[in-house]
Amino acid sequence: MPYATACALLLTLPVLPLPSATAPADALWSAAPAGRDRPSFYAEGAPGTVLRDTLAVTNRGTRPLTVRLRATGLPITLAGAALRVPARTRAEVPFTLTVPDAAPGDRSATIVVRAADGGEATVRLLLRVGGPRLAALTVEHVAVGARRITYELVNRGTTVLVPRLAVRADGVLGTVLDRAPRTLPVRLAPGGRLRLDEPWPNRPVLDAVTVRLTATASGGARATGTASVRFVPWRTAAGTTAGALLLAATPVAVRRRRRRTTAERPLPQVGPT
Repeated sequence: MPYATACALLLTLPVLPLPSATAPADALWSAAPAGRDRPSFYAEGAPGTVLRDTLAVTNRGTRPLTVRLRATGLPITLAGAALRVPARTRAEVPFTLTVPDAAPGDRSATIVVRAADGGEATVRLLLRVGGPRLAALTVEHVAVGARRITYELVNRGTTVLVPRLAVRADGVLGTVLDRAPRTLPVRLAPGGRLRLDEPWPNRPVLDAVTVRLTATASGGARATGTASVRFVPWRTAAGTTAGALLLAATPVAVRRRRRRTTAERPLPQVGPT
């Protein structure tokens, strides 16, 4: 039987009449994956694969139920956008999911069922895109600013990363900053980029420093980013430079003054012999 015909039959035929037990007023209807007792859908496949599953809408009330259905987050095609479920009946709605052309890893979506009276139920769908799993990241754009170090972490792999970061800075006379690796409070999705910073309030006053940030993550991901910076006390340096210029100019001024004094001194008078 063609798939479209099967979908039409499942939408129009009420199935599995329910017992006449009274349901609580706040649970007159529900939506869930059909078949086994599953709290959500789970699917796995390579990019381009078309997967099939079924949503069940259960009406425990004594009146017919009309609902509208929509999917968000992934390319899901429902057999119908609207459904009328008779009283005390469960109806099933087939749907297809086309695995997107994306990097291997986990994705999620939802199927939203909304009743005419405003009630709403949401069913989650978890998808794992197949393919090789690769953990890779880079540390980019490291820079030392006012009292902090800024940088960017980029996930170059296909898995979600929770990175760890170590910070080290070496000056002319030795290490001036050394922070042991610690787990950052971030989750970096494949292809994601985060701009972060590290506080550094006690920077050297006078030094030439190389800053090195080393990021690691599970799966063997490791990357290092560096930046070089010179710390100079500009006020002191400016005063020292001015003093040096003054000292260098003093002999010239003295020589000029001496020449002016010599030029202004009157010549001795020479009388007849």
